[in-house]
Amino acid sequence: MAEFYLVRHGQASFGTDDYDRLSSLGKQQSFWLGQYFAERGMQFDSVIIGTQLRHRQTAEQICRGMAYAPIFTEHAGLNEYDFHALYNALGEDHVALKRLASGDKRDFYKGLKQVLQLWTLDQLMGALPESWEDFTQRVNDARHFIQHCGAQRVLVVSSGGPIGMMSRLVLEAPANIAIELNLQIKNSSFSHYFFNEQSVKLASFNNIPHLDQLERLDAITYG
Repeated sequence: MAEFYLVRHGQASFGTDDYDRLSSLGKQQSFWLGQYFAERGMQFDSVIIGTQLRHRQTAEQICRGMAYAPIFTEHAGLNEYDFHALYNALGEDHVALKRLASGDKRDFYKGLKQVLQLWTLDQLMGALPESWEDFTQRVNDARHFIQHCGAQRVLVVSSGGPIGMMSRLVLEAPANIAIELNLQIKNSSFSHYFFNEQSVKLASFNNIPHLDQLERLDAITYG
């Protein structure tokens, strides 16, 4: 079977005016991952990324660490859901929950879990760019795109939400599993899958061997 490595982007710029770009640490995390792949003699036949800047920047740093200069293929199914829009769609009965959107990172993600649960139940009252079903379908579309890309080893760069959803779809698990997996995915971690045109199998999840070293433990992040 062919295989793909599904990478979450490096640390983004949480709390700034532009979340959709890597921090300096995010670039370093991604570069280290590229070095890890290179040290093991790994080569990729194809690189597929979402259309967001942090996906491209992560792929660029991975490839720099590998001394590899491929052409990237984009697929919007790998993009993150709009978490700000989800918070904004909370109704008047969730005012306290909505306040968490402007809190620190811990409060933000604590609230996000509850907001995502409401999203799966179609209980967000405001306007949304996509439904939970739409999100599920576009990630599934990305999975099929990877399955039929014709490559034997693929590097895929995405975000926590689609990665959690991809695992949920492959495992045929309930919706809440996508949320639980989403919120534990580390920056620049990779999940390993085997695939052919008929099926996808999860081999490992949320791996950070390039960061799991004594001198790099402070570089393990989730944002």
